[in-house]
Amino acid sequence: MSRYTFLLLTNLAFADNGSLLFNGNCATCHFTDKASSAPTIHQVRQRYLKAFPDKKDFVEYMSNWVVKPNKETSLMHDMIDKYGLMPELGYDKSTLKEITTYIYKGDIKATTK
Repeated sequence: MSRYTFLLLTNLAFADNGSLLFNGNCATCHFTDKASSAPTIHQVRQRYLKAFPDKKDFVEYMSNWVVKPNKETSLMHDMIDKYGLMPELGYDKSTLKEITTYIYKGDIKATTK
């Protein structure tokens, strides 16, 4: 095994699963440094964190919302008017809870594309 393969496998083994899930799924639209086809993840996090400062409430509300996006229950009507409603993505609830827990923590690395 090469040194680079070992380093890659080591990093993957110790990576935060929420980070991997976020970057593999959400970062396609929700960049960190620019809003392109959706608001930045920092804009989303800030808006929902203001409404739900408690981790349990934040994770529960956001993961429920992503299961079935709905303008009426969103806190980002202005962003829906600008970018459109996020489509239903078909993720299971446990995956969404991992992702939203990662978003809540706020240790999101740059994903500008």
